[in-house]
Amino acid sequence: MLELHYWPTPNGKKVTILLEECGLPYRIVPVNIQQGAQFTDEFLRMNPNHRMPVLVDTAPADGNGPLSVFESGSIMMYIAEKAGRFWPQDVRGKYEVNQWVMWQMANQGPKLGECGHFSRLGDREGDQSYALRRFRDEANRLYGVMNNVLHRRPWMAGDQYTIADMICYPWTLNWKLQGQDIEEFPHVKRWQETMAARPAVQKGMSVGADLSVDVTKLPPEEQARIRKIMYNQRAIPVRG
Repeated sequence: MLELHYWPTPNGKKVTILLEECGLPYRIVPVNIQQGAQFTDEFLRMNPNHRMPVLVDTAPADGNGPLSVFESGSIMMYIAEKAGRFWPQDVRGKYEVNQWVMWQMANQGPKLGECGHFSRLGDREGDQSYALRRFRDEANRLYGVMNNVLHRRPWMAGDQYTIADMICYPWTLNWKLQGQDIEEFPHVKRWQETMAARPAVQKGMSVGADLSVDVTKLPPEEQARIRKIMYNQRAIPVRG
């Protein structure tokens, strides 16, 4: 059985899309990041970087007991390899996919995450105009990268639908919050629509919908408490 330690964010939804596409049985273990569940000793044993998702395979191929994997890109490679789907293993196909998985992990996810962060922050921490301009421009550049690639081919890594598409898709849905106009990127828009029409993508995106909380509708003191947990984290002292 696969256990996915999860909260419904883009990084979590990448993985549920793949699990649904593969048709593998899995169990969701909620990790309420707004309550600080990612900082418990149990979670830190699985992921010292205290971020979800984490995948635990209770019956890995080597038969040596449960195996845990953190970082969404690594998790997706593990699942795709286990299922034998959505990750070509010929040398050219494999590394075409790999480079886009790495691009998403190093560029798209972090930069669009920062863009969303400063867009939501408003003026609570003073003038954010430079940060907003910096990350919205970078978001625009990254959408441009995708648009140029998808102009030449139907999927991120070529003619085949792969984990490269699944890992990028959830981060593109908040384009408006990221200060972008999707009409500027018609090839990304076409790709989004194709992705959204897939039943497994729809199922994967809906996982944990009952867990989601609209923070903006919470009392101000609760919003402040959540921000304190989520933002401006510093090193966790060595325990034990």
